[in-house]
Amino acid sequence: MKIAISSDHGGNRLRMEIIQLLTELKVQFDDFGPATDDSVDYSDFSTPIANAVAAGKYDRGILICGTGIGMSIAANKVKGIRCALVHDVFSAKATREHNDSNILAMGERVIGPGLAREIVTTWLNTSFEGGRHQRRVEKMMELEN
Repeated sequence: MKIAISSDHGGNRLRMEIIQLLTELKVQFDDFGPATDDSVDYSDFSTPIANAVAAGKYDRGILICGTGIGMSIAANKVKGIRCALVHDVFSAKATREHNDSNILAMGERVIGPGLAREIVTTWLNTSFEGGRHQRRVEKMMELEN
C-alpha cells in the first residue's frame, strides 16, 4: 500500500505523528508538506493528494488540518475521491467497510495524537466489504457525472 499524506499549518504536528506511525508500520508514503508552520490554504495541499489518489498514483491519502473539514470538502471536489472526515475508531472502520473511502481526513484541533494513531491504523487495516455496499458506492460515484 502506498499513501500520500499532507496537511495545512493547522495539522502539521499531527501529520508528523502520523508520519512516525506510517514509518513504524512500514507503510510506504510520500509527504506532500507543508515544510513549515506558516499559514497556507488547505486546498493547495489537499488537491494534489486528491488528484494523485484519483489518478491511481497512490492507493490512499491522509489529510490533516485544524478540523479536517476544509481538507475533506476540498478533496471531495475531485472526481473519484471518497474522503471521509473521521474523529473516532468506529467511523474509521465503517468508512472503509461500507464506503470504500480512499482518503482519510482528521482535525488536529479535534483529536489527540493517540486517538489519531488508532484511527489511522484501523483505517489502513480495514478492507472494503463490497457486496451490497458496492452498489451503494457506485450510486454515490454516479453523482459526480
